[in-house]
Amino acid sequence: MSAITAETIKELREQTSCGVMECKKALEEAGGDLPKAKEILKQRGLELAAKKGSRDAKEGRIEAYIHQGAKIGVIVEVNCETDFVASNEAFCQLTRDIAMHIAAVNPKYVRKDDVPEEELKAQDNPEEYIKEVCLYAQNFIKDPSKTVEELITAQVASIGENITVSRFIRYKVNEVD
Repeated sequence: MSAITAETIKELREQTSCGVMECKKALEEAGGDLPKAKEILKQRGLELAAKKGSRDAKEGRIEAYIHQGAKIGVIVEVNCETDFVASNEAFCQLTRDIAMHIAAVNPKYVRKDDVPEEELKAQDNPEEYIKEVCLYAQNFIKDPSKTVEELITAQVASIGENITVSRFIRYKVNEVD
C-alpha cells in the first residue's frame, strides 16, 4: 500500500478533474494505487452519469462554430440542468469541442435511436454505420481513445448534472442535403 499524500491526490485530481475528497476516497479504496484509483473514479462517474441521465436537461447553450476558411459552419444545442452550469467554463469548452467535432466528422444523427430503422436495415454492417453517422458513437476528434458519448459522460461525472446534445446542423459551402 502506497502512502496517500497531498501530491498523489493532486496528481489524481489533475488527471481526472474530480474533487479532492473524491480523489482521496478513491486512493484510499485503491490502497494508494493511482491507476486503480483512476479506474474507481471512472466507474463512479459512469454510475453517476447513469443516475443523472433520467433528469431533465432544460437549460444549456447554443454553440456556433465556423471552421477556418469560413467554408464549414455548425450550430449545436447542448443541454444541461441549470443556467449556472450552462455558463460554466468546462461546459462551454465541451460545447465548443462538440461543435468542432461535428464540423470535422460530419455526423448525420445525434444517437443510434435517431437512425431510421429502414436505413439501418439497408446497411451491410449496421454497427460500423452507427459509428460513422451517429455523433455519440464517433471517436472524439481531439482524443480518439474515447467516443463523444464518453466525453459527455465524463463531464456529467465532473460537473454533476445531466448533459445531452439535443440537435445540430452543419453547413458546408455549396453542399445541399
